[in-house]
Order: sequence, then structure tokens, then C-alpha cells
Amino acid sequence: MGLNYSKHAAESGFAVPDAPTVMFTKWPSCLTGPVTTVELPAGGSTDWEVELVVVIGATARNVPQERAWEHVAGLTVGQDLSERVRQTAGPSPQFSLGKSLPGFGPTGPWLVTPDELDDREDLELGCSVNGEEVQKGRTRELIFSVPAMVSKLSAALPLLPGDVLFTGTPAGVGMGRTPPRFLAPGDELVSYVTGIGELRQRFVAATN
Repeated sequence: MGLNYSKHAAESGFAVPDAPTVMFTKWPSCLTGPVTTVELPAGGSTDWEVELVVVIGATARNVPQERAWEHVAGLTVGQDLSERVRQTAGPSPQFSLGKSLPGFGPTGPWLVTPDELDDREDLELGCSVNGEEVQKGRTRELIFSVPAMVSKLSAALPLLPGDVLFTGTPAGVGMGRTPPRFLAPGDELVSYVTGIGELRQRFVAATN
């Protein structure tokens, strides 16, 4: 889900959407575990985007918002790593390729059922690069809540057990800074959602 925090929409130069329709896919081959080493593609424009991730537990089709949580197996932490040049290349940009390179979808470290959380609608999330905080937000700031996303998506297509929904990132991405800042070989990115855990990614230069 893109542009799901108002401050991130602003730093990206877009208006806040009036419906949860700003969607793109990450190919399953990019998904990895919580502690990984990621090769950075040439060009030096790989960005970070910490996100709360929803894992579907029961088939959802035309689900009303008030029943959406019944179809969620659990929540986890995700990083929507994004190669900014590739995601906007071409006459008609297609975000998916630039967001689906090997290792660009770390998730984990646990799948936490919603009932284990004190408030499943208000979780802190954030990330740091080499110990410097670069993103921090709360899921209560989502423009479209988890139930709203599940309901809207399930009205368009079935959500199946095991489907993974990245719910959007708060402000603080590298592309939105002046000057822009991107990940470099040797950097360590630590991402977290309170009550769930953290991810750790170390970045190295591509070998080919």
C-alpha cells in the first residue's frame, strides 16, 4: 500500500489519496528473513521504508471492515527496500521491479497474533541507519487502517491464506530528504515494530 501516511505522501510530492487504491506488488522472490545481507545494485539509489506487515490467515472476499481482523493470521515487521531509479524508469513507471530485487523484502522476526498486542491499531514503528534514527511513526497515523485495506482489497480480488500485505511507510525515507540520502555498502539498517521485534540488514556492493 503506497502513500498511507500523510507526511510520507507530502515528502513524496503527492496528494493524500481519498481511497486505498495506491497499490503495487513485491514479487515473492524478494522476501527474506529478518537478519540478512543485501547486495546493493549499482547506481546508489536504494532507499528504506519500514512497514507493518499483515499476513492473511483465512480467505477474504468482500469482507466488511468490522470483520476484517477475523481474516488476519498475524502481524510482522517488513522493509520495503526500494531502488528509486529503477522504480520510476520508463515512459510509464512501474514500481514493482525496483521494489522486488533479491533481498528487498525482509520480514520477521515473529508473526504475532493481533490478540497478543495491547492495541493492534496503535503500534510504534521505525528504523535507523548505522544507529541514526531515520523513521519513526505510529500505525494509528495510517490513512487507511488494516480493516479498511483488507475490506477494500477483498472487494476487488480474493486475499488468500499466506498473502502478505505491506501497509505503508511513515515519513523519513531517503528520497524525501534534501539532499536525498540512500543506502551504501557497509550500512546497517535496523527496523522495528513495538511488540513484534526488529529486522537487521547489512548492505554490500553488488558482486556483478
